[in-house]
Amino acid sequence: MTLAPTHVFALPDNLAAKTDARLIAGDEQHFAAVVATLDQQIAALDEQLSRLRKTTAGTGRRASDRDLEIHRISAQLRLLRRFGIDVCLGRMVFADGSDPVYVGRIGLADSTGRRLLVDWRTPAAEPFFAATHAHTLGLASRRRYRWSNGRITDYWDEVFIADGLQTHTAPDEDSAFIASLAASRSPRMQSVLGTIQADQDAIIRADSHGALVVDGGPGTGKTVVALHRAAYLLYADPRVSDHRGGVLFIGPHRPYLAYVADVLPSLGEEGVQICTLRDLVAEGATATEEIDPEVARLKSSARMVTAIEPAVGLYEEPPTADLLVETYLADIELSAADWAEAFEAPEPGTPHNEARDQVWEALLEILIDNSDDPDVPPDQLRRLLRQHDELTTAFTRAWTLIEAADLVGDLWSVPAYLRRCAPWLSREEVRALQRDDPQAWTVSDLPLLDAARLRLGDPESVARKRRREAAVAAEREVRNRVTESIMENLEGYAEDVIMLKGRDLQEALIDEAGLPSTEPDLLAGPFSHVIVDEAQELTDAEWQMLLRRCPSRSFTIVGDRAQARHGFTESWPERLARVGLDQVELATLTVNYRTPAEVMAAAEPVIRTVIPDANVPTSIRRAGAPVAYGSRADLGRIIDDWLATHAEGTVCVIGDPTVTDTVRVRSLSPQDVKGLEFDLVVLVDPDLFGTGVEGIVDRYVAMTRATQQLVILTSP
Repeated sequence: MTLAPTHVFALPDNLAAKTDARLIAGDEQHFAAVVATLDQQIAALDEQLSRLRKTTAGTGRRASDRDLEIHRISAQLRLLRRFGIDVCLGRMVFADGSDPVYVGRIGLADSTGRRLLVDWRTPAAEPFFAATHAHTLGLASRRRYRWSNGRITDYWDEVFIADGLQTHTAPDEDSAFIASLAASRSPRMQSVLGTIQADQDAIIRADSHGALVVDGGPGTGKTVVALHRAAYLLYADPRVSDHRGGVLFIGPHRPYLAYVADVLPSLGEEGVQICTLRDLVAEGATATEEIDPEVARLKSSARMVTAIEPAVGLYEEPPTADLLVETYLADIELSAADWAEAFEAPEPGTPHNEARDQVWEALLEILIDNSDDPDVPPDQLRRLLRQHDELTTAFTRAWTLIEAADLVGDLWSVPAYLRRCAPWLSREEVRALQRDDPQAWTVSDLPLLDAARLRLGDPESVARKRRREAAVAAEREVRNRVTESIMENLEGYAEDVIMLKGRDLQEALIDEAGLPSTEPDLLAGPFSHVIVDEAQELTDAEWQMLLRRCPSRSFTIVGDRAQARHGFTESWPERLARVGLDQVELATLTVNYRTPAEVMAAAEPVIRTVIPDANVPTSIRRAGAPVAYGSRADLGRIIDDWLATHAEGTVCVIGDPTVTDTVRVRSLSPQDVKGLEFDLVVLVDPDLFGTGVEGIVDRYVAMTRATQQLVILTSP
């Protein structure tokens, strides 16, 4: 790909004054250098990638290293080709008269080492986002660009000092940020990196130590902050970037994940694991909502998760009776104390299913030690013991391999089992938790399934380990035979040469990459940092799922207490301390950048009926369109008229599942619109969304998704 070398500016006629050469000539010259350097780097990476793909992969570590390098170069090429010249966000002119500094999505230097772009995540770029008129951070002016199809269609200059007017600027009445808010939305969230505000930037660059809560109402940019913080921490924070587990990003639902899918790749980060809580557990794909609110309440507590440990413990109880193990070589006593000693063999924290082999081997060692005949060959006795029916039956009964689904399912189908594992439950509560199909999973079951899977481990892991060990042994045997054959033909060489060649042969002939293995669970952790959006919805039990994946307790927690469907009466520090996070910093966002003042004027009274102290943010713009009301019968006409008069933009209908989704029109439930935004939002019979806090919150959330206009329709 070769980029056009000049004439980057393509401003419309009504902005002709901004095309004055005194304003843009320096930019044109700089962009020409950026284009040339990008072309050179793309060509060099293309050649390097082609060369790598033509090389023989080899085996083992060499093949893995080659594949990793191909992945790294391919990622670089995707990023460069994704943006091209519009990789530049803007420029800073400093009051000290030094050369302008251009800020980019990535850093870029030409072949001489001259810095053409500074990466937005570096300290050098911080004034571009953080400077204000009260704290200029040394800037005379700041310019932000609007790009479309590789051309600048507008730019905005912000002047911080009087002398800044003499640095070839064209100040606007509206800032770049305000202009971007009025732009039409697309089906996927666009990166707004070029218009990040100072309050948002401070949160993005905050230290990763402990838990940072970003509290803000609708439209305050919480999701923008969360996504950009993920990219920033991976680049700039040693606690996160230094290969210590990476970042896990938790979103509220699938439509949200689809909406934000392009943002992190556009910021140069492809390694963040993005998912919903459901995705952390295999059963989450088909789990349904818990119908009974009392059952949901019982399962949502962190205390219920603690029932997993005693439930597993029942499968790790050593026999209390002695056993006489009779073989033709020897009869050996296995006492209750011997059983107990073997059961203590695994290291603390070893999953139950994976510890089974360790217990078995310890048991065999104890039996061999207990043999009182020194003439009995230990290896021969071990083989006999491995095949001893009574011994293996007793051991299997005492230490059983078990699936997480079976363990949790038994809690919901065997009352005595549940009472023993959760003795704090009343008889009525135990009865309420029982169900006909113990494995008819609900969302409330997922934290227990997750805890059980972590505590048990994979029951197939032992079998896979044995298959791999057998494959390694077979591979080693073949390698030894081949090596011996070749070595026979090396007679006459010096002894050190023979030894060297022997080692080389042994290393080259084994191909561990081809041995049986399993794909790692990328969502299992541990992660160095976890970011949670819409965190006000998480139950205590669900928090345990995340805490298990982040031993460092490094979190970014994004949410709004007023948008909690089931209520949120505590403060954030109180809530988080209860689930195990005690180092909490709070950052509050109070400016609504998204929702027009006309819409917020209608939405605010709705939420205050149930949450008088709700953090309702202040809108900074008006859309010029009041909230409209009408009949449900008008829905089709309203959508058609809006699409006919708007060439761009998106529509969301909330409350009518009969509406067919198209590229620009979505039909979603109130629960599935959290974190999303649309130009036109149409609420259908919002009074039917529900009663109490849950129904009011759903209505408030649905109303505040609009960036241009809100229409409320009711049935006759």
